[in-house]
Amino acid sequence: MAVPNILFKAKQFFALSKFRLSALVVFSGAIGYAMGANTIDWLAFFFLCLGSFFVTAGANTINQIWERDLDKLMKRTQNRPMPTGTLSVSEGIIFTLVSSIICTIMLAVFLNLLTAILSLVSLLLYGFVYTPLKQKSPIAVFVGAFPGALPPLIGWVAATGEIGFYGFLLFLIQFAWQFPHFWAIAWVGHEDYSKAGFNLLPSGGQSLHSALQIMAYTLFLLPVGLMPWYFGMAGITSAIIISICGALFLIPSFLLVRKGDRKSALMLMFSSFFYLPIVQVALLLDKI
Repeated sequence: MAVPNILFKAKQFFALSKFRLSALVVFSGAIGYAMGANTIDWLAFFFLCLGSFFVTAGANTINQIWERDLDKLMKRTQNRPMPTGTLSVSEGIIFTLVSSIICTIMLAVFLNLLTAILSLVSLLLYGFVYTPLKQKSPIAVFVGAFPGALPPLIGWVAATGEIGFYGFLLFLIQFAWQFPHFWAIAWVGHEDYSKAGFNLLPSGGQSLHSALQIMAYTLFLLPVGLMPWYFGMAGITSAIIISICGALFLIPSFLLVRKGDRKSALMLMFSSFFYLPIVQVALLLDKI
């Protein structure tokens, strides 16, 4: 195979991995590891990041294999490798098997078995439960919130060897964040999602009821975000930062209830991109 063709294929596999989403998973896992570790084992940290990236890439590939025909119907996904045919289903399956199996074994060998098991559970839930549910019911968002919230817990387990209460708190914050984050995306892309038959907003459409539920879950983040301080995991400084972030995050959700427009949903979506990393970094810098 000529070098240009090899480079082209590599670029397509890179696109299949959904780099930004996989990088966010790695970031959350790294925060969880740093929160749990007394001292950083940089070799273990490297294998956690590498393994997490490729297991997530495998889960994303399963998702794209399932939805390859549906992706053709949506503007935001029609140029992905599967719907355009630049990568075949068999190539996607091979990529998933190689990346997922090797990296799951890597996590078990260089970290611990529980880290590998949780990573595999995340892949299976995302690829084989959440993905097929997306066309059937809004409950898919609830199901998808579990693998979506596992990265910081996986990082904590990688550092400590056990789930632990503090590891669960990191999971809970990211779990609660998933709902306003994903529903904002679903609101912004509602027209596109509808073409593929995805039913993702809590009340099935861009309604006042859906907006109220989004605001309720955003409001729920305020007490959840303070739990690390309340239970002695982090100090008062992070609690103040998290409270400010939660209040600011609540503003666009209130605007969405009031106006019900795409602009408010976009504000909420972009706010969610900032909320989680700021909260996680604040907890890390202020951990006790």
